[in-house]
Order: sequence, then C-alpha cells, then structure tokens
Amino acid sequence: MFFWSKERRRARVRERPFPETWAEILRRRVPYYTRLPEAQQAELRGHVQVFLAEKHFEGCGGFALNDDVRVTIAGHACILLLNRPAHYYPKLTSILVYEDQFWVNAHVEDDDGLVEEVDDWHAGESWQTGAVILAWKEVLDCGAVEGEAAYNVVLHEFAHQLDDDDGVIDGVPSLDRENLFDRWADVFERSFEKHLRDVRRRRDTPIDDYGAEDPAEFFAVATETFFEMPAALRKRHPELYELLRGYYRQDPAKYA
Repeated sequence: MFFWSKERRRARVRERPFPETWAEILRRRVPYYTRLPEAQQAELRGHVQVFLAEKHFEGCGGFALNDDVRVTIAGHACILLLNRPAHYYPKLTSILVYEDQFWVNAHVEDDDGLVEEVDDWHAGESWQTGAVILAWKEVLDCGAVEGEAAYNVVLHEFAHQLDDDDGVIDGVPSLDRENLFDRWADVFERSFEKHLRDVRRRRDTPIDDYGAEDPAEFFAVATETFFEMPAALRKRHPELYELLRGYYRQDPAKYA
C-alpha cells in the first residue's frame, strides 16, 4: 500500500507544470538535456520535479543555495534515471553543496591492512549514509572535457549512488535486466583491465585515469564518459559502451 501511495504522489508531482525558469536552467546548464528528443526531455523534467520534492539541499561553508544550483544538480542526476524504473536514489536524503572544492581528512586502508591518514581537496563525494557532497564550481564544469577525458562530477557521484543500491560499492549496480548479469562480470572486468593497461602505458583514453583506482571508480568515470563523450567511448571500448547502453537504456552517441 505504501509503495502505491508513493508512486501516485510521484505521478502527481511529475504532472505539475514545469516552471519556465527551471527549463531555462536545464537548457543552459545541462547540455545533454538539449540533445534529447522532446519525449525524454519531458521525462527528465518530471524526474527533476520529484527529485527536488524529495531530496534535501543544504549549502555548506556559507554557500547560498538557489534554483540555479538545485535544478542544475537535479538535472544532471536525473539523466541516469531516464527510460528505467525511477527509484530516485532511495538511500539518498541530502545533497550538500560547497561553493568550491572542500577539504577532506580521511583514513584509508591499503591492501596490507595499514591505515593511512589522507588530506585532500575534493570536487564531490558519495556517502553510504545518505548524502552526496558537491562543489558548485565543479558542477559548473560538467560537460567539459579535461584533456582527453570526460568530466561530470554529478554523474560520477550519482553513479556511486546507483552502485550502492545493493549495499556494496563495487562497480556492479543492481541489474534489473536478467540478460545483463552474465555479461556484466565478463565485459566490465575486461574493460577495467584494458583501462589499467592504458593508464600504466600512458595511453590517451576518454576515460579518466582515476578509473584505475578500483572497479567502483571505473564504473563512475565510465558513466561520465558514456554520457559526455559517447562516440569516443564507443570507439575505444565498444563492448563497454554496449554494456552501459543496456544498463542505462540510452544511446547517447545518437545525440552527440
């Protein structure tokens, strides 16, 4: 009963008139939106309305939030929900936004079990405790190409949220299509190994080198590349492109 009640409420939210000021923000800040057919643009607008109704946004370090910030982030995040059952990142409750990169102090365990304290500036983080943290200045660079690799911090962090649907962030999101299970482990693992070789040999690749950290980061940066540089990904990693096309039920190369 609760499930159907939530779905009816979400359907009503999706049917609300979409403010023209919000549509202008999507056109200006979310390049992928402008390339979509009208039916998918309408679907994205509906998802944005639900996302904004259900998720809490908070400015950090004195950063003031406004519709530009909220709609831009929601627009990028909801790209990953198109054409699929939209669960709206069920574990996510809050999006925390800094004006610029934020300082993180963390304890990292290496393969030998040794724990090291690491300090670094971050553009974004995805937490399993229900939060995504983003730097607004980095969000404004979404859609840009850094060197030869794609860059979209919102897609990156929300890909981690999808990866966590099954409770483990390991580069394998919940796969709701049975024919993907057999192929995912094989294609994803071989693509990851190819990326490791590319990085070690300093070959140019559309997938950011950070994807060599581990399979979870590879899934996140591959998602960035799939939407931001689809033709390059399809050329360099054709099987990976097809795998992601099956998972996301989108074919971004058609709109490039």
